[in-house]
Amino acid sequence: MKESFRKMLVSLKRKPQIIPGIALAAAFLVYSLNLTKISDTTAKIQGKNMGLCGFVTMLFSILVFVCFLNAFPKRRKANVPMLALMYAIFAIIITADIFYHLRISEAMAKEEFQRVLSESPYIYAADRIVILHIIMIVAVALLTALLPVYGRLLKKINTSIDVEGYGKLDEIDISGED
Repeated sequence: MKESFRKMLVSLKRKPQIIPGIALAAAFLVYSLNLTKISDTTAKIQGKNMGLCGFVTMLFSILVFVCFLNAFPKRRKANVPMLALMYAIFAIIITADIFYHLRISEAMAKEEFQRVLSESPYIYAADRIVILHIIMIVAVALLTALLPVYGRLLKKINTSIDVEGYGKLDEIDISGED
């Protein structure tokens, strides 16, 4: 158990971008696994450009993985243009999610939708999912921006193994005389 934790820390020291990568994957899974609720909400409310917002969010949630993987190439420095593109995609995703949330809020405020809302609990779930997705994307953006800071902190962690007797070897005679 201790050795597996040490190996995990060594891996994090070498590639600290794993942390925002896992957070990005979690944000994608939260949105994509609840896509049924979001599409049902779009069909029920039929607000202006709601379907487009859902499509844009899903498309750019996939494309941001390509940018993320290209932003941190193996054994090289971060690719700044890809990072800039990744942050632009984050802004597009957040804008689409906010727009979708506003359309749900407008529908909830209308009197004629109150019966539909009471019959459709997935609308409230979709609204919470969209808000959670916004929060998770902001967290990924912050984790990516703070990568140099916690990358240096991770490198300070001692993951070396103490070997008994290391440095206490007797002098080795290589002259060949017995």
